[in-house]
Amino acid sequence: MRYWLMKSEPDAFGWDDLVAKGAAGEEWDGVRNYQARNNMRAMALGDLAFFYHSQSDKAVVGICEVIATAHPDSTTDDPRWDCVDVRAVKPLKHPVTLAMVKDDPRLQEMALVKTSRLSVQPVTPQEWQIICEMGGTDPQD
Repeated sequence: MRYWLMKSEPDAFGWDDLVAKGAAGEEWDGVRNYQARNNMRAMALGDLAFFYHSQSDKAVVGICEVIATAHPDSTTDDPRWDCVDVRAVKPLKHPVTLAMVKDDPRLQEMALVKTSRLSVQPVTPQEWQIICEMGGTDPQD
């Protein structure tokens, strides 16, 4: 299993929107960055991702699961763009803000710090554990 972080603007599609989709989940569409697209192409069924509210909150707020691997993005006819489907797994007990991540010396190499504008990015197993701990959430539950 691999770990990821996926960013969304909460006023466009937030954590509560994904939760409302239930087990059916939702396409993670609209990504128009090659590196982010390639990250989605590398995802496998069952991979987990942090759901990150960008713009206003700038915080990890939940955990979602990849339920469909890369396929054509339904929001465009351009064959270059793919997406995955995800479903909500659980919220973090406490949101983990970008400021908290930047203040933790163990996370200084995290993509969220180094390539902050990338909307879909990998997370190492160590980073995953640290963020879950900071969020008061057991990753094994």
